[in-house]
Amino acid sequence: MASKASRHRTIALKRIPEMRPFLDEVVSRVEVPAYIDKDPVLFLHAYDGLIDKQLAGFFAAIMAWGRRDIVIAKVGELMERMGHKPAAFIGSYSEADREALAGFKHRTFTEEDVHHLIFNLRQVLDDFGNFEAFWKSVRQQALEQNRELIATFHERFMAYHTGPQRTRKHIASSEKGSSCKRLYLYLRWTVRQNSVVDTGIYSFMPASELMIPLDVHVARHARRLGLLGRKQNDWQAVTELTRKLRLLDPEDPAKYDYALFGLGIEDIEVPQEFVINKRIS
Repeated sequence: MASKASRHRTIALKRIPEMRPFLDEVVSRVEVPAYIDKDPVLFLHAYDGLIDKQLAGFFAAIMAWGRRDIVIAKVGELMERMGHKPAAFIGSYSEADREALAGFKHRTFTEEDVHHLIFNLRQVLDDFGNFEAFWKSVRQQALEQNRELIATFHERFMAYHTGPQRTRKHIASSEKGSSCKRLYLYLRWTVRQNSVVDTGIYSFMPASELMIPLDVHVARHARRLGLLGRKQNDWQAVTELTRKLRLLDPEDPAKYDYALFGLGIEDIEVPQEFVINKRIS
């Protein structure tokens, strides 16, 4: 068991519901239409075709690493290389099409990584018709095997992979301890209903099963509020934080991603009674 020194202080579980009015107010300020144009979620809103939305959103999520404006620029470049028709480009992709990806790079994503991930997606489309049908099959298997969804997704998606080992790191797995932030960000975008930002284009799972997309900003503010004691940003931290957010809203815990992220981008004063770790700013 971890010693007290290895964890931050946390708020008493019975006090967590007291935070709901404040955090709901932050959600209402952040989850607004104006949010879309400044976030990679815009690629799900940019296309009319369902499969275009599914695939553009997937690349936007797995490339959501670093400053949002840079991510938007690089995903936009990739979509331009696909002729802004990701479903058609990926669905008919062959080695001859690799020239369209020549020289592409975003952080550790290279032309080679994108090339092989597209091949994986093309196989998914060949076998399932659309990306949601694949996710539905993955979820059913995860439930049958009592495994975590993203671990099963990693196993199934990378079963199509014939490329280099280095490409595998772009598809996270909770069984390897990853926070799986980018894949749960994708699922937040596609699963949450009745949102002006998240699209709700997937119905294969309820929003109650979503885990928090844990990035450094969300983790920092969660620790400041005493909602997260663990110091590492890993899968254990995701499960700890999501479990506590379900005490606020068991049907839609991932909406509080907007609140915790929003505390870092909006000028919002946190009530002092909710600041449990004052040295974290």
